Amino acid sequence: MLHRSTTWVGATAREIARAVRRGDTSATQVVADHLDSIRAYDRIVGAFREVRAAGAIAEAEMVDEQPELGNLALAGVPIAVKENTPVAGLATWNGSAAARGPVADRDHEVVRRLRGAGAVVVGVTRMPELGIWAVTDDADGVTRNPWRTDRTPGGSSGGSAAAVAAGLVPIAHGNDGLGSVRIPAACCGIVGLKPGRGVVPAGIGANDWYGLAENGILATTVADAHLGFSVLAGRTPQALTPPGTLRVAVSLRSPVTGVFADAGARQGLSDAVRLLLAQGHDAVRADPVYPPSLATKVLATWFAAVHLDTVELDRERLQPRTRRHAALGEQALARGLVRDADRATWRERCQNWFADGRFDVLVTPALAAAPPAAQRWSARSWTANMLTSARYAPYEAPWNFAGFPALVVPVGVRPDGLPAAVQLVGPPGAELLLLGLAGQIEERAQWRRHAPGWPRIAARLR
Repeated sequence: MLHRSTTWVGATAREIARAVRRGDTSATQVVADHLDSIRAYDRIVGAFREVRAAGAIAEAEMVDEQPELGNLALAGVPIAVKENTPVAGLATWNGSAAARGPVADRDHEVVRRLRGAGAVVVGVTRMPELGIWAVTDDADGVTRNPWRTDRTPGGSSGGSAAAVAAGLVPIAHGNDGLGSVRIPAACCGIVGLKPGRGVVPAGIGANDWYGLAENGILATTVADAHLGFSVLAGRTPQALTPPGTLRVAVSLRSPVTGVFADAGARQGLSDAVRLLLAQGHDAVRADPVYPPSLATKVLATWFAAVHLDTVELDRERLQPRTRRHAALGEQALARGLVRDADRATWRERCQNWFADGRFDVLVTPALAAAPPAAQRWSARSWTANMLTSARYAPYEAPWNFAGFPALVVPVGVRPDGLPAAVQLVGPPGAELLLLGLAGQIEERAQWRRHAPGWPRIAARLR
């Protein structure tokens, strides 16, 4: 347990909110502690694009002045927001200066909900240009994984995941178009939830990637993920109920032809199944049927979404990998390869798979391999970026295409010392079921909440 008289860095969101509501500490003190830590140590991981120190302190003081703190689920909790999501008073960077949007005059709805629950936005976190890639870097620097700084924290919510895993904030916002919350969560050994379609307000900029993209949450505990999700979904947080006996489908099969889970990923899945069996659940081997055409349809939709993101930008200023991605999207649209019917058909097929097999949950590896190197992927070719992303993170994209909820939960450590994690997927409306099941895994897996050696406690700098 931390000495709370010294710092609140490393505390959970639930601990912080409870203490602020009770008057055991102030939001101002909590936020100041985290700003000191960010100021001292973000230079190591490069999680933040902008830190709004003065604004965050002012907002924390406003929280402290509220006469009724009892209704604030996130009272005084410092939170980071992904840089492609409008935060009033900040530019919406979208991953690079070339894609930077104007200073926002109002918060995105999810930011408004977080602030309305008493959370304090301490800054916006880095992502790859336009959120395309499963690695996080740009011309200004490389974001690094707190577990091993020579490895990527994943993408595209890599800055948010790195900030949480390092204890710079207790929870962070992210969004997920083809795995952009779950991949970084797996890379950094934390919990990452992508809600199902229509549960949380979407709309990232003017484009929600044809319904693929959802706003979600990253946290070090299932309880914090549940709390953050409840606020994003506009729900009153309730106690998370452990599920009854579930029929769990277990699949190693990769949706990407020719990509296979390595030994660390296979062991992580086996460990998760063992934990689920110990909780009394039934687990059977069952693979979703990924049709050969699925990859083409997902890629065409992804390319087209990026093309729409670039229509009003000066494409010559964008990274070469982004320009090629957008050009392929323009071709996909011209050839009629992006169809609502394809997404509806896949969604129905997935619903039938769960219903016909009478599965409650699907569990897969979260990653097929360890996170790749932290380097300037933005200077490398489109092909190198595509192959790298597909080879280590193939399991997430189908569930964006279906619009199903999916969650990544740690299960321990790989033989190489990096985090091991699995993905839980359920049918529409299964968010609380997935969180409850993840809580049972957490109870037995006993994972470490932060990367080794983190959080680091900064000396008082004022």
